[in-house]
Amino acid sequence: MSKDEKYIKVIKQGPYEVYGNPKVTVEKIVTDEDGASWEYEKGKEIYCKENPTALCRCGQSKNAPHCDGSHVHADWDGEEAKDFEPIMNEAEAIEGPNLTLFDNEKYCAYARFCDAKGRVWNLVQMGTKETDELAVREACNCCAGRLMIYDNKTRKPIEPQLEQEIAVLEDKPLKCSGPLYVKGGIPVESEDGRRYEVRNRQTLCRCGRSSHKPFCDGSHASPKRYRDGIED
Repeated sequence: MSKDEKYIKVIKQGPYEVYGNPKVTVEKIVTDEDGASWEYEKGKEIYCKENPTALCRCGQSKNAPHCDGSHVHADWDGEEAKDFEPIMNEAEAIEGPNLTLFDNEKYCAYARFCDAKGRVWNLVQMGTKETDELAVREACNCCAGRLMIYDNKTRKPIEPQLEQEIAVLEDKPLKCSGPLYVKGGIPVESEDGRRYEVRNRQTLCRCGRSSHKPFCDGSHASPKRYRDGIED
């Protein structure tokens, strides 16, 4: 592996080491007029000089998203769940007239795009042009990749075109900080050197509380919320 290759390495009881200098930006969840998650808004680009760059995984850094060594003294458990199964293996299929939605709820990052204009699980079964468009939009906005949508005619996935970059998600509606939104098929490597399935959309825990590490399970949105103080 080259330092020029873009990939993320999970360090045992430590941070994420990010190789290859992919772009790292702040990205905010923006709601529609009804208060539902609707789109992502780009914020500032985060300067990452080093290669690799260490990003916080414990949720305690005073210099988030960068690691400042707080994991050494923090009360957290960095143990990985090490789930190397392909995400489709445990996904439930919801088939509609034109589209099929696959859902693996273990990977939920609680971004809530799936509820914007009618729940995506219902929309995909309706089969109209409008509901199909909404279902595709809602599934493709699922940053964790929990929701995957397929065209029934071609049997191919419908995926957004994403460049390789990392978005530090800020959930302004919930007034908390979310996971690292890893885009465009950046590989994630376990502490033991094995690589997780490469996916176009995935989210990595940065609050230190997920039970599905290194992946986000929505724990940041619990009543005791993680705030890292990143400003727009």
